[in-house]
Amino acid sequence: RTGCSKEKTGIFTGEYAINPATKEKIPIWIADYVLMEYGTGAIMAVPDYDERDKEFAKKYNLDIKEVIKGGDITKRAYIGEGILVNSSEFNRVNSKEARNKVTRHLEKKKLGKKSVQYKLRDWLVSRQRYWGAPIPIIYCDSCGSVPVPEKDLPVLLPENVEFKPHGRSPLVDVEEFVNTTCPKCKGNAKRETDTMDTFVDSSWYYMRYLSPKDDTQAFDSKEVNKWLPVDQYIGGIEHAILHLLYSRFITKVLFDLGLINFNEPFKNLFTQGMIIKNGAKMSKSKGNVVNPDSIIEKYGADTQRLYTLFIAPPQRDAEWSDRGVIGAFRFLKRLWQNVVVFEEHYKKIPKTEIKRNLFSSETKDLYRYTNLTIKKVTEDIEVSWHFNTAIASVMELINKLANFNVNLKEKDLKDEKSINDFNVLRFSLEAIVKILAPFVPHICEELWEILGNTPSVFSVPWPSYDKDVIVAEQVEMVIQINGKVRSRVVVPSDIGEEDLKLRVMEDKRIKESINGKKIIKTIVVPKKLVNLVIK
Repeated sequence: RTGCSKEKTGIFTGEYAINPATKEKIPIWIADYVLMEYGTGAIMAVPDYDERDKEFAKKYNLDIKEVIKGGDITKRAYIGEGILVNSSEFNRVNSKEARNKVTRHLEKKKLGKKSVQYKLRDWLVSRQRYWGAPIPIIYCDSCGSVPVPEKDLPVLLPENVEFKPHGRSPLVDVEEFVNTTCPKCKGNAKRETDTMDTFVDSSWYYMRYLSPKDDTQAFDSKEVNKWLPVDQYIGGIEHAILHLLYSRFITKVLFDLGLINFNEPFKNLFTQGMIIKNGAKMSKSKGNVVNPDSIIEKYGADTQRLYTLFIAPPQRDAEWSDRGVIGAFRFLKRLWQNVVVFEEHYKKIPKTEIKRNLFSSETKDLYRYTNLTIKKVTEDIEVSWHFNTAIASVMELINKLANFNVNLKEKDLKDEKSINDFNVLRFSLEAIVKILAPFVPHICEELWEILGNTPSVFSVPWPSYDKDVIVAEQVEMVIQINGKVRSRVVVPSDIGEEDLKLRVMEDKRIKESINGKKIIKTIVVPKKLVNLVIK
């Protein structure tokens, strides 16, 4: 059916149909709002239960009979559930229940039967083109369609093919490919020249990847059952309808055949967005294609990678900006300079274990912020896939680190406290290099070596963070009296309950609010609030 907004017109045929259930005459109309592809192309109009039918009935003064109690048929068609009326023996039956009852009644009277309506249709896999898997069928005048024997598989495509536009598959003209022998009667026969849709291949390629050189079978079931299904599938949203649907279909068929022990090909799906230019998908016809070669030549591959990952969350489309590329390049230069300056000034200072008891407030802040950054980047990568915010967190850490580096250069680096500060700076730099290595591998590999480390940065563990350090050292707590907020107080996060109560009672506003009244009860919610119940 078409939408409700279009004006509906129709012509009465002068003919009537007989309702098989009630034997009533029903006028047959030809109407422009009924689509040929909808069902059989003919519908039973119910003006009381469909707004389009009602509009048509009112226009041509057709009867509007109430069938479900629940709405005002003089105003709008009622499309909800309710109790049947004007329905003979089904009066006073709930509409949900009535569907099954009416169906059973029609089946019993042999007036109709229920059927499953599929939205899926048969998949036509043949294509009239060269590039595709050959369909292993041979046509014989005597034997008909004969499958190629398994011992003769796979059927290989010929290489002496002319790709000229003839309006047919180029394989048709390759006589040595087409002409063959019937496997049954050994008479002359012809080979199928259509090839399979390439979606057939992409529906199970991940199974073949596990044994690509196996020439005895399509895939090794033992290996497939060991490694699959795929843990994480990443692809464009354009694959969601066809490729992924076909993959599920093929997987379920193989499962039913007992060839694999799982019936879903992918455990998780992530669809990434698209990089666009001037508000549109990049294409040669629109002239908005960005050539990565020129960017790589001028700024390096790492700059290209960093900007692409930083531009937006990966699940969203992002507008390309040449200025953004320059910004990414400048950031990498800052990173490089931080490491080089560090090595120039401190390469002779010994690498020692970090001692938190020697921290100044500035050192403590950098150490804590580095641990927080490791935690956030780890979660952004592993949990939310927000690579852009992971990179942003590292940028913020480098801002903090730059100021710390300047101050450290002015210190005497011979005493234990200064050497400890140096090692905190080294810890931060090494954490940054390890964190950024998956994003900008080339520069990070070199920086890792400049910092005097072996083996490769990709051979060392991912940095871990100190859970005790990242806990806020101070918290702001709400102070309530009889459930109403009266003040707030900032206290150490590990303050004891008795010390907390003393701090609360020292608060000027609380003193004024209590004003000699009796405190009946004190309720403490750690790190959040204190509620004084007074009388």
